[in-house]
Amino acid sequence: MSIDDAARPRLLPPRARAVPVLSTMAASLLQALPLVATAPVLPPTGLLMLLGWRLLRPELWHAWVALPLGLFDDLVGGHPLGTATTLWTSGFLVLDMIDDRLIWRDYWVEWGVATALIALCVIGGWWIARFLYGESAFAGVGAQALVAIFCFPAVVRLCAMLDRWRLRR
Repeated sequence: MSIDDAARPRLLPPRARAVPVLSTMAASLLQALPLVATAPVLPPTGLLMLLGWRLLRPELWHAWVALPLGLFDDLVGGHPLGTATTLWTSGFLVLDMIDDRLIWRDYWVEWGVATALIALCVIGGWWIARFLYGESAFAGVGAQALVAIFCFPAVVRLCAMLDRWRLRR
């Protein structure tokens, strides 16, 4: 092995590059399952998976990655086009600013940041839908945000298991 080979960065195998994107897309596809609910209490799983990967591995994705993944979520979830695209990309930009300012992060800081971003994205989605489609109740949106916030640690654990699998040789 020459010095040039040692200085050259290793390329990640295709599995290591594809697992975060495919798992986020699969989580967005969960919205297409035929589940009947009288109120919007199912968590936005695509958003949770996206935040789980971003907070687990901040170096993995740039802020622009949220745009195509948000567009995919809008298309499969039936949201007004551009809702998740705008909210997720804005959330990633906020996360970049937070990463620049925080010296250290722990579990509680990450959960707090995720709580704020989940609440802002769910309420922002409700506000956009309310603006486009008319009046709707806020109580169901609050329940959806609470369910999503309490599901977030399980999603981060799932992201960590997928991360160990994707980096295994």
